[in-house]
Amino acid sequence: MLAGQPIVVLRDNVERTRGHEAQQSNILAAKAIASAVRTTLGPRGMDKMLVSPSGDVTITNDGATILRELSVQHPGAKMMVEVAETQDDEVGDGTTTACILGGAMMERAGVMLAKEIHPTVIAHGYRMGMEKALEILKDLTITVTPEDREILLQIASTSMTGKSIESVKEKVAGIIVDAVKSIAEEKDGKLVIDEDDVMVTKEVGETMNDAELVKGVVINKKRVSDGMPRKVVGAKVALLAQPLEVTKTQVKSKIKISGSEQLAAFGEQERESLKKLADVIRDAGANVVFCQKGIADAVQYY
Repeated sequence: MLAGQPIVVLRDNVERTRGHEAQQSNILAAKAIASAVRTTLGPRGMDKMLVSPSGDVTITNDGATILRELSVQHPGAKMMVEVAETQDDEVGDGTTTACILGGAMMERAGVMLAKEIHPTVIAHGYRMGMEKALEILKDLTITVTPEDREILLQIASTSMTGKSIESVKEKVAGIIVDAVKSIAEEKDGKLVIDEDDVMVTKEVGETMNDAELVKGVVINKKRVSDGMPRKVVGAKVALLAQPLEVTKTQVKSKIKISGSEQLAAFGEQERESLKKLADVIRDAGANVVFCQKGIADAVQYY
């Protein structure tokens, strides 16, 4: 403190603005973000081609994706990006609309500031508008139950409109509804859904029309032998974290074999050790094995 005044130390590359200049800077930044996604909205909305510094190309009209790829430094612009991210996290759709509304509100705030209306008054007015909007929306809401399949399908289809998946949205909407209904749990009289219970995975060489719902676990691994069945009904699964093969010892050692009989005995002992591993799995009743480590060919045979 010097003569009652605070001393602010800033780095050389930091720019400081205050008052009317700071307000206008934030308003312009918010409008710029809204402008970046405005042309993607609606039935005539256009896709954007995004090229990353590494040369990766993304074509999308999803507001959240576009803003996520932007390199934003301005605090006002970052605020708009955070609005879109929050909208995407909480609702999963409407990010573009949220940004456009936010940009429009900032623009109107600029007009009111020019008329010397205090920012506190403007913020209070927006808060009153929000409360009124929520009141109207509450009157327009309808109750939806898991049995209202047609309404649920419409809700799922709406979020795919204008996206690359729109051509198969009827099929995908059915998959989404079935997936959500299968994981819904009733808690305190309400249906609760944990989105982490649903995994979306892509398969190389397939099309969007090949999408399907698997009520279980998908493990993207191959069978160790093509002769093994592709489908097992009533499976008893063994999950193994240790290898089903002869492993190297921790201590370096050498084995001297002086004849064919010793070589045959050595091989027989190795096969016997592997057979014991296979017998343990068989005796446990498992008919499907998932092994985190390697599986020897001999074990596959047993």
